[in-house]
Amino acid sequence: MENTEMKQPSPPVQAPRKKRLKKRLKRLIPLLVLVLIIAPIILRLLAGGPVMGPSVYLTDTAARRDLTVAVSGSGTIQPINSYQVTTLVKGEVLNAPFEEGDQVQKDALLYQIDAEDVRNNISHAQLGVEQAQLAYDQLLRGQKDTQLKANADGVIQSLPFDPGDNIAAGSVVATILDNSTMKLTVPFHAADASLFTLGQVASVAVDGTTEILSGTVDEISATNSVGPGGTLVRSVTVKVPNPGALDVTCTGTATIAGATCASSGPFSYAANKEVVARTSGELAALSVKEGDPVTDGQIIGAFQGDAISDQIETARLGVKAAQLTLQSAQDTLDNYTIKAPISGTIIEKNYKTGDNVDPSAAANPNASPYLAVIYDMTTLTFDMNISELDISKIKPGLPVEITADSLDGTVFSGVVDKVNINGTTANGKTTYPVTVKLEGGGTELLTQGLYPGMNISAKIIVEEAGQLLTIPVDYVIRGNVVLVAPPEALDANGTLMDPSKLQERTVTLGRSSDQYIEILDGIQEGEIVLQENRASSAMSMMMGG
Repeated sequence: MENTEMKQPSPPVQAPRKKRLKKRLKRLIPLLVLVLIIAPIILRLLAGGPVMGPSVYLTDTAARRDLTVAVSGSGTIQPINSYQVTTLVKGEVLNAPFEEGDQVQKDALLYQIDAEDVRNNISHAQLGVEQAQLAYDQLLRGQKDTQLKANADGVIQSLPFDPGDNIAAGSVVATILDNSTMKLTVPFHAADASLFTLGQVASVAVDGTTEILSGTVDEISATNSVGPGGTLVRSVTVKVPNPGALDVTCTGTATIAGATCASSGPFSYAANKEVVARTSGELAALSVKEGDPVTDGQIIGAFQGDAISDQIETARLGVKAAQLTLQSAQDTLDNYTIKAPISGTIIEKNYKTGDNVDPSAAANPNASPYLAVIYDMTTLTFDMNISELDISKIKPGLPVEITADSLDGTVFSGVVDKVNINGTTANGKTTYPVTVKLEGGGTELLTQGLYPGMNISAKIIVEEAGQLLTIPVDYVIRGNVVLVAPPEALDANGTLMDPSKLQERTVTLGRSSDQYIEILDGIQEGEIVLQENRASSAMSMMMGG
């Protein structure tokens, strides 16, 4: 049996096909150029207008048309009001009871941020107010009492100031020592101390001497502590008269109801008090000297009478400052509760419960600077910039026609809401912003496909001028010149026969729309006007190239 091998067909050769394609394109190019040249002629014939030189001029006729005077521009659709919610505080989001798409009312809660530190500051500030008020009240109570008084029985040990000296509030003006009575504090076993009572008789032995003094229990500790050898002890203070030789360098032991203390302890004076100036001012007089005995409440000196008045005023200002600090802290606390500034729709929610908010850019450069964004969609609006040449025509209330490239064929209506006289100048030209409100609710327009952020084209209808003699705007050259074909330049069919007879006429112009402009003088109705066929000229250059 003979094996037969099937051969695959060879792929088509590409090079000849490309050459044939290039040849076809070369043939088509002249045809395309011809179509572009004669297309305006065909359109003129269909429109009933005269036909001129096919490759040099476009023509039209001066005729009466309905003219709508309008000013065109563009803008971007925006809600009537919007708000980007921000914060100046940082912390953890404790509550964020809303979602994107929700409708919220003004002052509704958006975010609650942890404010524990601020509450602590408020507590400190409240304490500061209380302390300042207390100082102020004390000065008021002492306003009539500018005297310095002893605060214990004893002996004046020191007087650091002399009459005439200026003393600051809080300064120690005298030290009073009562060394006629001494106190001995020693540890007793806890079981023994629990049986003692205040005023109970005690025997005191002074270390290093054989002297035994009689005293009374003055104080018993309420708690136990660990003494020598790990035993539980309580401190007991015994008061004894000073025979004259005891001072704070001496130590001793005590026996109470047959129980002896666990170890010796130090002696202390019964009283060692400091007299402190409650106000500042000049010390007017001192009635004692060092070494003099005094009794509790005895007058030992006095300030000048006006010194305390100054201190009262200072204290009053201190109260005011403390209150302002408290108010500032309370105001700061309000910043941690973030409410909706307007009624509207939530279109962005950038933080949720548990997130940490920090407004500083360095903290998280990738984080959104806004906590949320709210749009008031009750009305849609946009701004359009109007030239200084047209701004005088624009008034609030004028109707506006609006179109969007993304919504082909749909025309929306609006009205001029505001004309702003704060112009912007660039490249020698000034424009003025004009605000337009769209008719219909924002939600309704949204269902028709018109969204915030869309770019639109707008035409402000300035005037419905009616039937006016007009020509196309593009046919006016050099400001107010129009090229006209008089009858002698045309043949019987209206074809241009003698271009040398064309006339450049200076005309008086009136109102205009985007397409047509009013002719007040210089051209009669029915006359033929011409415009250079720039497309034809461009094609001629291409063919020539």
